[in-house]
Amino acid sequence: MAPPANLRESVIAHLRSQIVSGTAAPGMIFSVPSLANELGISTTPVREALLELSRSGLVEPLRNRGFRVQTITLQDLENHFDVRVMLESGALATLAHKGLTDTAPLVALADEVAQAVKAEDVGRYIESDRCFHEALVSRAGNPLLTRMIMHLRADMRLYGINSEEGRERQRASVDEHYEMIELASNQQSEAIVALITRHIESWKPLFAAAL
Repeated sequence: MAPPANLRESVIAHLRSQIVSGTAAPGMIFSVPSLANELGISTTPVREALLELSRSGLVEPLRNRGFRVQTITLQDLENHFDVRVMLESGALATLAHKGLTDTAPLVALADEVAQAVKAEDVGRYIESDRCFHEALVSRAGNPLLTRMIMHLRADMRLYGINSEEGRERQRASVDEHYEMIELASNQQSEAIVALITRHIESWKPLFAAAL
């Protein structure tokens, strides 16, 4: 790992990417000393990162053994998708009603997603996609709603994202990000609700099949 500005946050992002992508499978146990040795860092930021992930439900602490990746059921997946659609469509409808201005920062973030897809870097895609959506929904002006949405997104399991079908879906999502910016700018509330619903739910068959 390259020396980060905030080591704890870097470890959280690294482990979350492994868990949500399925690289770290349900039931896998993370040993703090082993993981610290693997990453070439001290045990403190690793332990703090795993404790933070345990608070979000991605892992559970095991007495004297480490942290186990939590399992997820199809019903859990369905529930996640349902709530995400409700919250994110509401946020973007509000944003479109207000009208999006100063689009340049969002376009730059959408460009980051496009570059990650072109490089076939799944970890970078997950992080850049998260940054884009956080910036977009935050423009609705409701910090509580933004936190709720990003909490759900952080816990979503992205099983199958690294498959050929997953890469195809990543490529399709690139244009959808630019379209969201355009629709919000043009105050097209109904169209942006339909788009974000499709944008989210298009992943569901892929994740369910991999699960």
